[in-house]
Amino acid sequence: MGQATQLLVGTRKGAWIYRSDGDRLDWKVQGPILLGCIVNHLVLDPRDGKTLLMAASTGHLGPTIFRSTDGGESWQEAQTPPAFPKGEPHGRSVNHTFWLEPGHASEPGVWWAATSPPGLFRSADGGATWESVAGLNEHPKIMDWLPPDGGTPDGAIVAGICIDPRDARHMYLATCSAGVLETTDYGADWRPLNQNVEANFLPDPYPEYGQDSHQIALAPTNPDRIWQQNHCGIYRLDRPGERWERIGEAMPKEVGDIGFSIVPHPRDADTAWVFPMDGTEVWPRVSPGGKPAVYRTADAGRSWTRQDRGFPAEQGWFTVKRQAFCRDDGAPVGLYLGTTGGELWMSADAGESWRQIAAHLPEIYSVTAARL
Repeated sequence: MGQATQLLVGTRKGAWIYRSDGDRLDWKVQGPILLGCIVNHLVLDPRDGKTLLMAASTGHLGPTIFRSTDGGESWQEAQTPPAFPKGEPHGRSVNHTFWLEPGHASEPGVWWAATSPPGLFRSADGGATWESVAGLNEHPKIMDWLPPDGGTPDGAIVAGICIDPRDARHMYLATCSAGVLETTDYGADWRPLNQNVEANFLPDPYPEYGQDSHQIALAPTNPDRIWQQNHCGIYRLDRPGERWERIGEAMPKEVGDIGFSIVPHPRDADTAWVFPMDGTEVWPRVSPGGKPAVYRTADAGRSWTRQDRGFPAEQGWFTVKRQAFCRDDGAPVGLYLGTTGGELWMSADAGESWRQIAAHLPEIYSVTAARL
């Protein structure tokens, strides 16, 4: 028997934790946790294997962060959640924390949080207290890069944080209005990293900034390879290069390369998975043709293979949000996705077949996985 897997599921109405047996066949559920509260992200700290942080919006009490060290049985609220400083000149206040990222392996206790309106915050004490990252939040270009209004149906966001595992000072942000931003000095300064990435609704289709980066991910075995699912397609960047390549053009034309998530393989830098959605003129944000499928590339984006066995053959109008598609590090790799219809799907064979392991949950915002 192999290792058990834990799935942390954030939804519009609370959080749930699913734990499997070693074969990933049987699952036990814990929850609901904070029933009725919006949970945007629920993440396990891989550095200690026990600390959980949850980004939640708790009705009239507003947005906050909760911490658990006992498997989610009890939770403590942050003493000072992410918040822009008093007297903030642009009138911003945090509506919700969208993304939580454990810090570099060399920095136990450090966490990063990305918010809406777009902002970046850091905790040095395991999520108990948070401070504004002035290098981004007070950057001279901040209102050009990350205006507080618009961006997504749920508001403007910093959509993701990636830390170079070789260097804690080197980080990337995915944003809804400045594309990808990069820092090499621990957030003291930032620059756009968007060469050859398309932007909608702008006079220049390939501007310095203005792109909507839905998600970015570093290849675990080659952190110089960055995968990106963008509002305008699937891209790949190999550093030290500066120019992104649109690899989604190899996707079937009737499917397209629009989606929210991109998931790299844990041991093969040429392999990644996406879950396409309908990106036609009205942007219904559902599976193209009502036929859900995951697509895998095993050659760095030169070709893509459809993986749909187990999904509905028709009338499957799935939507999978930015944080709701993930993997574990098993062999073979386990893949997991949550839908806006409250369904949780998994594959125990790297996407070759799929089965539903939960249904009737509230709208799923995030799914993260870890082997126990």
